[in-house]
Amino acid sequence: MQMRGIAVAAAMAVLAGCGGGSASVGAGGDSHAKAVRPDHDMVQAIRQAGESTASSVEVQPLRDPAVDGFLKQATDFEAAHNYNGAVGAVDHALKLAPDAPEILQLKAELLIALHRYADAEALARKSFELGPRLGSLCARNWQTVIETRRAAKDEASAESARTQLAACKIPPRQRL
Repeated sequence: MQMRGIAVAAAMAVLAGCGGGSASVGAGGDSHAKAVRPDHDMVQAIRQAGESTASSVEVQPLRDPAVDGFLKQATDFEAAHNYNGAVGAVDHALKLAPDAPEILQLKAELLIALHRYADAEALARKSFELGPRLGSLCARNWQTVIETRRAAKDEASAESARTQLAACKIPPRQRL
């Protein structure tokens, strides 16, 4: 049942990320917010990186059902392009699970939608440090850094992040 809920939430999040939609920068915007208007859907690029790096060996933690409820609310808010509401719901989830790397990454993606790039990058890096450092979450972490660095027109740092992204792929098992 838990895996089904995670799969549904992930599918809804991917579908929600496909919509363009504009959002205003709320209080707490950062210096990267004014850097550049992206030429593509940054959140979709981040989520696609995770999908393309997904492995059959992905570990999903068991969580408090209240956390899942807040994440469902966040998905619903995001689908309605209410990114501030989605961030608020994720913040409630983080109060219950403050070191959950997948929730930190979700908040990073929502902050990207709000053009709060420095905050998003910081959360993606924290998620990476706390997470498995391999697989789809790792790929989403580093794609977030790539996107924020590109927005800041810092191609050298974006290229460094691309190297990290490549290291997220789990090599196939060699069979004898």
